[in-house]
Amino acid sequence: MGWIFLMFAGVFEVVGVVGMNQINKAKNIRSFSIFIIGIILSFTLLSLAMKSLPMGTSYAVWTGIGTVGGAIVGMLFYGESKDWKRMMFIAMVLSAAVGLKLIA
Repeated sequence: MGWIFLMFAGVFEVVGVVGMNQINKAKNIRSFSIFIIGIILSFTLLSLAMKSLPMGTSYAVWTGIGTVGGAIVGMLFYGESKDWKRMMFIAMVLSAAVGLKLIA
């Protein structure tokens, strides 16, 4: 169950980052709500995951999901670069997270 909590924690971290980006564009209640709800759910689920998974593994995978998710959302919805080098490093982050899952 810890891995499921961790995956959703990473997804909600991305939601929080999207909210943060929206706050930079328009400071309204909707933007702040997306940010606050995303971050609260992310940290809550991370803490639940850490009850059954090692702290180092949980944090590394959580930040990896957030990093990769934020980069992908940025490329798909905010016109960020899709350079092959960027894609290669995203793949490296993903492979590190998978590697941590395999040994944890």
